[in-house]
Amino acid sequence: MAIEVGSVVEGKITRITNFGAFVELEDDKSGLIHISEVANEYVNDISDFLHEGETVQAKVVSIDPNNGKVALSLKRMKPPVQETEKPTRANNKPKPQKKLSASFEDKLSKFLKDSDERLTDLKRKTDSKRGGRGSRRSD
Repeated sequence: MAIEVGSVVEGKITRITNFGAFVELEDDKSGLIHISEVANEYVNDISDFLHEGETVQAKVVSIDPNNGKVALSLKRMKPPVQETEKPTRANNKPKPQKKLSASFEDKLSKFLKDSDERLTDLKRKTDSKRGGRGSRRSD
């Protein structure tokens, strides 16, 4: 049976590295299951999911025409993870919207006021550190 993109193949894991697992396929070919194609969840250590000598079924993702490298995926064999539904309100009334009463000018003036207060505090703290013994030097 020829290996084609999209087909499911069976093979034995021959070597595990930090970036994936090498799989021995039929006809003396080998493929790689990249760490990103192992599971639908984050995989920190591939050894938590796969072991050398283990037989796996994987989907052929791509075949490089230049060198014949076969990319495999275990993740694409499984159905995609379904998003959980958002909880609905008991009486299905829409959530009340918060009115945006502050205009741009109001927001800008509040920002400037907060900025000035912070700058004043910062100047007060740095000025007290420069004085040495609490008094300014006069020449």
